[in-house]
Amino acid sequence: QVQLVESGGGLVQAGGSLRLSCAASGRTFSSYAMGWFRQAPGKEREFVTAISWGGSNSYYADSVKGRFTISRDNAKSTVYLQMNSLKPEDTAVYFCAARIGTAQTMGVIPPEYWGQGTQVTVSS
Repeated sequence: QVQLVESGGGLVQAGGSLRLSCAASGRTFSSYAMGWFRQAPGKEREFVTAISWGGSNSYYADSVKGRFTISRDNAKSTVYLQMNSLKPEDTAVYFCAARIGTAQTMGVIPPEYWGQGTQVTVSS
């Protein structure tokens, strides 16, 4: 198993930036594809981005392409989400997730492991 703990959420004005971190513990971090999901009030959880176990491949939802960047540091067992040009519609609880398998299908096949989430609020 792997345990995931997110941090870095907060309140930011539209157009601003935030960087989320997700620290993993447990089994070998580099074995997992990692991803970020989000859930806005009254809406279902949605896929945001995913990165392959080695970090060479990443995938993004259309709504965040060009604004968000996922990265990982396997030596630190941490995955990051750099969010730029934030919009009020990015307001949500952001969840880190992990799965054994390809990152490419993380948006359609639910990951096995989830963090507890961190709140991101973007004011207009």
